[in-house]
Amino acid sequence: MIGSHLSVAGGMHNALLEAEALKLDCVQVFTKNQRQWKIKPLADEAVDLWLAELQRLGWDTPEGPSRSVSHASYLINLASPDADLWNKSIDLMQIEIERCDQLHIPLLVHHPGAYTTGTEAGGLKNIAKACKILFKRTNGAKVVVCLENTVGSGSNLGRTFDQLGQLRAMICDTTGEPERVGFCFDTCHAHAGGYDMSSREAADAALDEFDARCGLEFLHVLHLNDSKGDLASRKDRHEHIGDGTLGFAGGVSGGKKLALGKTGFAAVVNRPELANRPMIMETPKGENPKGTPWDTINARRLRRLVEPPRAE
Repeated sequence: MIGSHLSVAGGMHNALLEAEALKLDCVQVFTKNQRQWKIKPLADEAVDLWLAELQRLGWDTPEGPSRSVSHASYLINLASPDADLWNKSIDLMQIEIERCDQLHIPLLVHHPGAYTTGTEAGGLKNIAKACKILFKRTNGAKVVVCLENTVGSGSNLGRTFDQLGQLRAMICDTTGEPERVGFCFDTCHAHAGGYDMSSREAADAALDEFDARCGLEFLHVLHLNDSKGDLASRKDRHEHIGDGTLGFAGGVSGGKKLALGKTGFAAVVNRPELANRPMIMETPKGENPKGTPWDTINARRLRRLVEPPRAE
């Protein structure tokens, strides 16, 4: 299922209307201003409009595939050693979870956090402790918190699959609610973080390693982005599908340009275990010189890579 992160300007339901107009299969949104700590509660009318459009599209099906995703605020840092920031982050993350539950959004993506002046071990423990508090405060919420892999810049956690797997295990042990925590896999972050996603073979190997360390069964949502930065550059800069270094042999811009079907994107969209998972584009917006939305162009590029199911 191919979708995009879309704007909620003018009303949250507008993102669903735009997704329909773009002929997308799923959508990702912010449920609040991602750069503000304080925000007004959702208006009843806004919730009703969102839920009505969700039902009209047939996207509000608890037993079916998840077609709506939210991304948590960038302000949140559950790994922080600073008590004030840590508690503020928990309070804001609670609002994020509650809003998703209110809007019937089953998946909430968030960056694990940065340990800043603390230690890596301390940061991981802080995240697990925060989740224990959050899961108790939001008891009964039907929302899966999805840890997103990062490029690993500075003290940001979540670059390696080993660390992500360890973190989920810690959260499961601390909370006793393994069903409430999963993963989000970002192709740009993986590549810039050191996992070669440029060729189909390399990307298959990276997904195999993710499966071994984290479990593909716990991978609930993907972000499909090309990368402006080279392999292992640690630069989180997204590019249009096929226009970044995921389209070059060896994952570096000086390498040989590859046909899109030979890149890691082909490996991801055809991975059997990932069928019916929302694959969200976070690529640059706007239109090409002919007036075609870039979301339409990028979605077409990805859909052309999907192969028919193999006969048994």
